Amino acid sequence: MSHTATDTEPTQPPASDDHAFFGQPRGLMTLSGLEVWERFSFLGMQAILVLYFADTVARGGMGMDAGTAASVSAAYGTLVYLVSVAGGWLADRILGSYRAVLYGGILIACGHYAMAVPTDAMTWTGLGLISAGTGLLKPNVATMVGKLYRTADERRDAGFALYYMGINIGAFLGPLVTGWLGDHASWHWGFSAAAVGMTLGLIQYVLGRRHLAGRTHSAEFALAPEPMRRAVRLIVAGAVVVAAVATALALAGWLTMGRLVDLLTLISVIAPVVYFAVMFRSPRVTAEERGRLRPYVVLFLASVVFNFILFQAYSTMMLLASTNARTEILGFHFPASWYASALGAFEVALAPVVAAVWARMGPRQPHASNKIAIAVILGGLSFLLMVLPTSGHTGDTYRMAAWWIVGSYLLLGLGDILLETSGMSATTKLAPKAFASQTMALWFLSLALANGIQAQVVKLYGEVSNPAYFGVNGAIAVVAGVAVIAAAPWLKRTMHPIH
Repeated sequence: MSHTATDTEPTQPPASDDHAFFGQPRGLMTLSGLEVWERFSFLGMQAILVLYFADTVARGGMGMDAGTAASVSAAYGTLVYLVSVAGGWLADRILGSYRAVLYGGILIACGHYAMAVPTDAMTWTGLGLISAGTGLLKPNVATMVGKLYRTADERRDAGFALYYMGINIGAFLGPLVTGWLGDHASWHWGFSAAAVGMTLGLIQYVLGRRHLAGRTHSAEFALAPEPMRRAVRLIVAGAVVVAAVATALALAGWLTMGRLVDLLTLISVIAPVVYFAVMFRSPRVTAEERGRLRPYVVLFLASVVFNFILFQAYSTMMLLASTNARTEILGFHFPASWYASALGAFEVALAPVVAAVWARMGPRQPHASNKIAIAVILGGLSFLLMVLPTSGHTGDTYRMAAWWIVGSYLLLGLGDILLETSGMSATTKLAPKAFASQTMALWFLSLALANGIQAQVVKLYGEVSNPAYFGVNGAIAVVAGVAVIAAAPWLKRTMHPIH
């Protein structure tokens, strides 16, 4: 095997790096910078993707009806998070975290550049590359952040807070740039901006690699040489077979877009069921750990319900904003996709506030399960809020004030902060020790399932009235959140030692 620069460099950053970035390791700036640009490109593209799908062919879009556009966009999200499960395994067993992130970033950039080419074929090629790249990059960047700290390092939580702030900065800036280009130039110019953003992220990642911990040329839990060669051959052969079968079925007219969406939804349902079944039946899981898995199933489903609402911030909410919301505030006109930036802005602003509130409350703060339940309820309320401005109207002739959608995103942003912090913490603490290295896979499966369900439900958007669509979905989420609160005594008892 040929050696790269990372083979001969030391695997640990210089000692002078340890407090070089606001009292945090210098490598945190490199990884946070990468995430700023990755989220800039991913969410910047996603903010305009559904609008591109739904726009007319004459205007440079793909001419899909609203429900189909939202469904295909959700199916793309399903694929991203399903691939992320495999991305963690590839980094652990074959590539190593540094290379997995690097190769993933390269695939993402190539995917965005492909989408900059104004043809349908390049759009689908680009989405496939971005899905594969995000699956490699996303689950492994957070792992690399964790490697910057010793286990007992008290700076760890503050470091992750800075890291997530970088994510939300990218989520705020991306839709501003891609949305403006999509509205004033063309959708493909917006995709080009996402490509440039990912390229900048990769450049600073490679230049800052000496500040990263554990950047070895091999995986941390690498397979032995012969099993590794066999695994690589199986992966390559499997990819070729899947591509060949998919192409043949598509040419035969059987594999339509609708059937592909349905297939991804089916996989997103089956995967977590199988995953939980394996954990519950595994002889390596103790009776005590099995008891903690039961409350985690409840929290897993709560995450699915909340993220089902959250992900529609980039699908049905974008469609609603483009047709039925005013795109001006105090006389300033803006693209409808800019509404997506409000979500990132609220999370940047509210995260320190929430952290300060929990710190002030100390042991009196709500139990982790109640925080997650509150998040689900906030998600439901964000949809119920949309019932008010959409009631009593038909068609696309009315325009609601911008503050309605901004208010909905405020509720979503606060809910996301509560769920992400408490949900990830619960996942790492409740997972059995034998599956500790696969806890991120569990989390990504909840996101994949949320998108898979969304891919089916959003088909109703445009078929039923907007008040009915947002009202029913919002009410279901609120009821789910209340049910989790009702189960709080049991959850507190069985989730020990999580408080």
